[in-house]
Amino acid sequence: MGRFDGKVALITGAARGQGRSHALKLAEEGADIIAVDISTQVATCPYPTATAEDLAETVRQVEALGRRIVAREADVRDTEALRTAVDAGVAELGRLDVVCGNAGIASFAPGADMSDEMWEEMLAINLSGVWRTCKVAIPHLLASGGGSIVLTSSLAGLKGLAGIAHYASAKHGLLGLMKVLAVEYGEQGVRVNTVHPTNVDTDMIMNDATMGQFGADGGDAKAAFAESARQMHLLPVPWVESIDISNAVAFLASDEARYITGVSLPVDAGAAIK
Repeated sequence: MGRFDGKVALITGAARGQGRSHALKLAEEGADIIAVDISTQVATCPYPTATAEDLAETVRQVEALGRRIVAREADVRDTEALRTAVDAGVAELGRLDVVCGNAGIASFAPGADMSDEMWEEMLAINLSGVWRTCKVAIPHLLASGGGSIVLTSSLAGLKGLAGIAHYASAKHGLLGLMKVLAVEYGEQGVRVNTVHPTNVDTDMIMNDATMGQFGADGGDAKAAFAESARQMHLLPVPWVESIDISNAVAFLASDEARYITGVSLPVDAGAAIK
């Protein structure tokens, strides 16, 4: 038996990267999946964002595991589109037990140099979009008798990192959101926690714009990035894999963590305390 047999999990940002990994991990352990992602380019993102083809690939991989999946294209900045997607998934799959507020973007500029558009788009997706996800999902969790919400924050939600004031502000904001929701809905059986990844081997990190923040320009940028990024961590690695975050998400969402709520869990190779 899997830890999520008979349960349904909602994952935003499910088309690729950590979101796809979360979908596959939970599906492997028995969950059916509601997968949501955007399919148009985010204007201020300096790398290509997810596509409809990416989301279709997540569907293919989940179905190959023998699980059901309802996938919808929706922007977490649009409450009604998000509500429609989640309601459709619950109508087809019958319930909702786990919410992974994972959708997010990255962009880079010194705090005084970034445009208003960069700041506002970042907070709209990485903070307000997570709140909207919780807003439309919580009634379904309550109808199922409770459940688990896991919000994807970041190492940048625990410490200051240069060049990403907007990103760090959003990710710090998720801690406040998590703690308040844990207080508001704990009596009704809803647990709320955050995970805090360091660099993860995904498209958000492995692109020229992000690697350039570590001085990894030209030539073998990934090797230069690896050398620089390794210095961030206590453990001798430059980054972690998506499955490392998915394992933490699955634990927090499972009955093994039934009395864990209001917790911030770093998956950061020791970067937060270095």
